[in-house]
Amino acid sequence: MIVYSLVCQKGHEFEGWFRDSAAFEAQSAGGKVLCPSCSSRKVTKAIMAPRLSKAVGHGKDSPPEAAAPQPAADTQVRGIDPKLATMLTELRAHVEKNYDYVGERFAEEARKIHYGETEERRIYGEAKAEDVRSLLDEGVEIAPLPPLPRRDS
Repeated sequence: MIVYSLVCQKGHEFEGWFRDSAAFEAQSAGGKVLCPSCSSRKVTKAIMAPRLSKAVGHGKDSPPEAAAPQPAADTQVRGIDPKLATMLTELRAHVEKNYDYVGERFAEEARKIHYGETEERRIYGEAKAEDVRSLLDEGVEIAPLPPLPRRDS
């Protein structure tokens, strides 16, 4: 999955999740991408700052950092349903426990796995936005690892 920052003709900004860049292009061309604020079908990709603190691909060793703690049931999470916040935290903890952390070598390692140059394994690590775009254009299946939700204090 890939998340795009989108903007409609009236300037409303929102996010859209797509299987890959081709899926966005097909849905957009078919008029299936709508602005949630005004229902405009004239939607384009907005300039995005990378939100990929980590990206995930196909790892077996534990990462160097400990699994993230679960949010307390009584914790208020800004702008997100508490059940969803818990699910995101659990997802991140699962990846950090069960995938191989490859750090800034993520793009290189993902390509090696994709092209059969190294054994297939699940990995996660750091990726620059241009590397993510290149990987997706090459057909490498990756997804952003959601950041942990911010909690209000």
